[in-house]
Amino acid sequence: MLIGRALLDDVIAHAREEYDAECCGVIAYHDLAPDGNGQALEVRRAKNKWASRKRFEIDGRELYGIYKDFDARGWEIGALYHSHTHTEPYPSQTDINYAREWPGVEWVIVGLAGETPEVRSYLIEDGQVREVALTVR
Repeated sequence: MLIGRALLDDVIAHAREEYDAECCGVIAYHDLAPDGNGQALEVRRAKNKWASRKRFEIDGRELYGIYKDFDARGWEIGALYHSHTHTEPYPSQTDINYAREWPGVEWVIVGLAGETPEVRSYLIEDGQVREVALTVR
C-alpha cells in the first residue's frame, strides 16, 4: 500500500486515542496498480463494537455506510486497520479468522507495545498471513 504521511499519522493517532480498546477503521483505495499496490485516499475511523483490547469488529450498518460512500466516489475498501495495544503488529488468530470475510483486503495493524508505534500491513488469504509493503510518502 502507498499511503501519505498525514493519513498514516491519522491511523496512529486513532490507535493512541483509543488505547483502552483496539481502534479500527477503513482505508479507501483508488486505481489499484497491476501489481496489487494501491494509493490510499482516505482513512475512515470506525467504532469497535466490542470496545475490547483483544478484538475488534465494525458494526455492519456503519461498514455498509462507509462502503456506499466510497463506492459513490469510485473508490473501494483497500484495507481494514486496527491496533494491538499490548503486542506487536502481527495478525492474531481472531484477525485471521475474521479475514476470511475480506479476501484481497489488506490488514494494517498498529502495534503499541513499544515506545514508538510500529505499523505493518498484511494480506490474509486462506488462513495464510503474508506481510506486504507499506510505503509512506
